[in-house]
Amino acid sequence: MKKVELSKQLSLSQVVQGFWRLDSWNMSDEALAKFMNECIDRGVTSFDTAEIYADTLCETLMGRAFKADPTIRNRIELVSKTGIFKNDGFGYYNTSYDRVVRSCKESLQRLGTDHLDLYLIHREDPCLDVWETARALKQLKKDGLVREVGVSNFDPMKFNALNEAMDGELVTNQIEWNPVCFEHFNSGMIDLLTVKRIHPMIWSPLAGGRLFTSDDEKCVKALAVIKKIAERHNVDPATVVYAWIMYHPVGAVPLNGSSKLERLDCAIRAAELKLEHYEWYEIYAASGQQQIR
Repeated sequence: MKKVELSKQLSLSQVVQGFWRLDSWNMSDEALAKFMNECIDRGVTSFDTAEIYADTLCETLMGRAFKADPTIRNRIELVSKTGIFKNDGFGYYNTSYDRVVRSCKESLQRLGTDHLDLYLIHREDPCLDVWETARALKQLKKDGLVREVGVSNFDPMKFNALNEAMDGELVTNQIEWNPVCFEHFNSGMIDLLTVKRIHPMIWSPLAGGRLFTSDDEKCVKALAVIKKIAERHNVDPATVVYAWIMYHPVGAVPLNGSSKLERLDCAIRAAELKLEHYEWYEIYAASGQQQIR
């Protein structure tokens, strides 16, 4: 599988395997290690997690799988995130210097590794001190605990602010984008990343499965168009969605969140699907949210 270069030091596989729902997969350590090896054999070498996923349990389970098969860690690019916390069920953000550094070290311990390939600030923090957060991220890079850093779910203003404090060292913004979610088109984020040649990671490319199961009007309308395009190309509708995301010049890297290898294969096949240019716009306009003027 093709690699997407985020920096001279780091490239990700064109599809990333996500482990957000890992705690519900009910896999033994050995079964999870086998699943990871199946991903690697397919060329999907980039794995994504976060400390907040299942309140740190997902990182712990991944660490146990790495221990079950110690060869896995050096064959993958490992991504995690920090910034979201809970206090007696109340969610809040903390991107202070001490918290970011501490969180990274705790994630490394849970994952059983000495470094992360990519570390992201998980959400926009309204109490963000860009200089302190940048100082933490730079220190982690200097100490060799992370190779590269980025953000997730940032708008253009906050991205630019933190990137300025980082001297331009942010390598990605992991954002939501699918045929019924256009927040980052409408905010200008996609344009900003395109002009800066920064490749975004895309979470929920299938709208968390709602695209295929919801009776919401936007999903129904989008799916009808996607199915027609899938029939033209004789592929699974999910493959069309992944190909639509990959088609854009921003060079996006979508995540697959399923534990089913056949769903991962649908995403992988998208790399070979050549959509017609007009088909990209058919999907863009399908839900009725976006207008082609």
